[in-house]
Amino acid sequence: MARTVSAHHGGAERAQEARETSVARGPSRVSAATSRERIVTVVVDDHEDIARLVAQRIATVVREREAAGARAVLGLATGSTPIGVYRELIRMHRDEGLSFRNVITFNLDEYYPMARESIHSYHRFMWENLFSHIDVDPANVNIPPGDVSREEIDAAAEAYEQKIHDVGGIDFQILGIGKTGHIGFNEPGSGVDSRTRLVVLDAVTRRDAAADFFGEDFVPREAVTMGVATILDAREIAILATGEHKASIVRRAVEGEVDVEVAATFLQDHPNTTFYLDSAAGSELTRIRTPWVLNEVKWTKEMTIRAVVWLSEQTGRGILKLTQRDYADHHLSSLVAKYGSPGGVNGYVFNQLGARIRGKSKLPAAQRIILFSPHPDDDVISAGGILRKLVENENEITVAYMTSGNIAVFDHDVRRYVDFIERLAVEDYLSNEKVGALAGAVHKFLAEKEPGQVDIPQIQDLKRIIRESEAVSGIETIGMSRDRARFLNMPFYQTGKVRKDAIGPADVKIVRDLLEEIRPHHILVAGDLSDPHGTHRMCKEAIDLALEQMRGASAGGEEPAAPQDGASWCGPDVPDRGPRPGLPYVWLYRGAWQEWPVHEATWLVPISQEELKLKIQAIFKHQSQKDSAPFPGGYDEREFWQRVDARNKGTAEELNRLGLAEYFAMEAYVVE
Repeated sequence: MARTVSAHHGGAERAQEARETSVARGPSRVSAATSRERIVTVVVDDHEDIARLVAQRIATVVREREAAGARAVLGLATGSTPIGVYRELIRMHRDEGLSFRNVITFNLDEYYPMARESIHSYHRFMWENLFSHIDVDPANVNIPPGDVSREEIDAAAEAYEQKIHDVGGIDFQILGIGKTGHIGFNEPGSGVDSRTRLVVLDAVTRRDAAADFFGEDFVPREAVTMGVATILDAREIAILATGEHKASIVRRAVEGEVDVEVAATFLQDHPNTTFYLDSAAGSELTRIRTPWVLNEVKWTKEMTIRAVVWLSEQTGRGILKLTQRDYADHHLSSLVAKYGSPGGVNGYVFNQLGARIRGKSKLPAAQRIILFSPHPDDDVISAGGILRKLVENENEITVAYMTSGNIAVFDHDVRRYVDFIERLAVEDYLSNEKVGALAGAVHKFLAEKEPGQVDIPQIQDLKRIIRESEAVSGIETIGMSRDRARFLNMPFYQTGKVRKDAIGPADVKIVRDLLEEIRPHHILVAGDLSDPHGTHRMCKEAIDLALEQMRGASAGGEEPAAPQDGASWCGPDVPDRGPRPGLPYVWLYRGAWQEWPVHEATWLVPISQEELKLKIQAIFKHQSQKDSAPFPGGYDEREFWQRVDARNKGTAEELNRLGLAEYFAMEAYVVE
């Protein structure tokens, strides 16, 4: 087993040092804190740190091989996780002169059948996201064939394998990990001796890819992939994972037994593999989730609360009923020692959690607030309860819809609205000429549209307008006027495709301009930690950059926009943590898939039965997302309102199980 590294800058070197140290020490000398981990693991705070670390390691391999008079051979992967690595390599090529002229590349996999020019092909993905931006020789680029006949596929796969062998094997292989633990497309059941071949895709994998194909029905059922043995032949492997949705399978791969049903576990037997995780993907590792069962810990307030909540869940007892035996049986005697008795620690945590419950009287009043909603329904899905309370507290609220959300509208909804305006034209309420031209273009395009094809501008606009009208109706249900909606239409989203551009200066400027115009005391921001290149996290990135610019301007001597009219920063009964001229407090909410755990939440906002009903009614206004949304999220077939109902009631039920106050429902927030 190998010890694990937490890293920021210089993490690649630390990972190598950890690998060398583990070999020197042997299994018996592994540190207690990481004794359950069987792969060298680097955990960083942010997914962008992973991109830098892995790109730096690749650059080192390329330069070392070139200095030795040889050509580096890279194994590359597709998907959202490696995109950051490729962007960093492009930057290093552009700014630091990193050359790929003599580099040979082999990609892990490709869908089958798949034309190279298809917008879904990995061939196209690699050229759009890497190869077109560097000086690689096209003759040195190798991607498994998705466009040969079925009669030829076995021979083509064998030739691919032979070519890897002929160039001396892969020096550095990038991997992602699927939710089933697959690497490449080596699905559950793939053997350790498998080589490049045609495989049938697991149902979970196809469901995961549904968003890219605008529906699971359009996802290919087969793919060509390097085999497990092919991957294990690489001299060095970096496997990357980001986001909470990968946390459980990461723990299984790193801490579990080798299992043919989880291909990533085969990496435990590779001599030079490093797992790179962001904090969200690493959150289920024992050393992070429950470090006290492995080693001595420092009992900070946060660690104490987490441990006691965990102990309450493990024993099924309320916090105030936890005993000395409970603590001793679960490796927590040192916590009791710090507080002197079980009653001491129980009371401390009970009071800490109780103080986080914030009813309407303890929320901001008569202040300026912006709720940033990545899509035109995240506001009511995630924060509909607190929005209603903030309205009743007479705050000046602006809901800023950061993207149009237009790709998440079905074509049949467009047809329905076009039919509506055609009927209005027949009744002479609209211009027949203009409606006819629009309807003709829409009908013609949709009749010939291929799955996943980018919509024409007219349809993109119609889908945007549909979502804007639903958003306005949603906030009116909450009690806000329609003029409180602002549609930012940030440029990064306007690709017409599932994959978006990187956040750019224009996106940040739009956010900063709004902040400087409104000068909010508080902003509510989506704090999801799933897909690092998903819309929610990209929107948060734009907000973070805008705030950073404003903070820098303030530090540089520019006069910041301060709160006006004598309003306090925090509102009634909210502790003031010092002056923050021109900068709002940031409240992070979660999206439609996760909620903040009770032990992490800063504020727990109770919602009455009537308020939850109103929140769900506001969600219903988003008709294009109801019944069957285009992107409902994997592994949960419930509608968004059903998830919200269960999640908000579940948070309240958890408080009740812990022995705190009983409420009907509850939303959770983290205040930065």
